[in-house]
Amino acid sequence: MIELELPFPPSVNHYWRLWRGRMVISEEGRAYQKTVAALLKAKGVQPMTGKLAVAIEVFPPDLRRRDLDNLLKAIGDALQRGGAFPDDSQIVWLLIEKAQVVDGGKVTVRITERP
Repeated sequence: MIELELPFPPSVNHYWRLWRGRMVISEEGRAYQKTVAALLKAKGVQPMTGKLAVAIEVFPPDLRRRDLDNLLKAIGDALQRGGAFPDDSQIVWLLIEKAQVVDGGKVTVRITERP
């Protein structure tokens, strides 16, 4: 099992940018991916193989209304690119829950292999 505390991600509205006629990951999105990769490396996380269950708890930085599904892309991409797993298609069970507001926001993630 992998348990992580990550910074609050950019929403999908800030994750993508149109550049020269194509959609690319924004500077903010790339910075988030680098931060998550550094956290995974510091923890010595090795890529998990097989089917995965992922539980995400989102602690927003403020009381603004947010769609939880708008946060999933940044979190999933960052975990994959950071080396938690080779491909997010491995995820067969996914739970995301909004928790209480905390200063600065954060996300907790638990990844387990499924039989």
